Amino acid sequence: MASEIKLNEVESAFDRLEYPVGNEEAAAEFSDTTLLLADGERNLGSLVERSDVDRFESAEDLESELHNVLPREAVGEPFQSEGEG
Repeated sequence: MASEIKLNEVESAFDRLEYPVGNEEAAAEFSDTTLLLADGERNLGSLVERSDVDRFESAEDLESELHNVLPREAVGEPFQSEGEG
């Protein structure tokens, strides 16, 4: 079933996986999930798949890698926290 999540909700989604987890397995798990971003939306599975990391040891590792593959404009205005709007 397709779902949508916001960037600030991604950690709880990643917490549902069993770690360590391979890149391909994590990407497949989120292949039907749309990530809602400041500049539009992206497929979460595709973003995970773009990571150069083969295996994630924790939800924190996966979230960190996700931020590495996101374009800067995807997370909002520079220096703006998620709480501001």
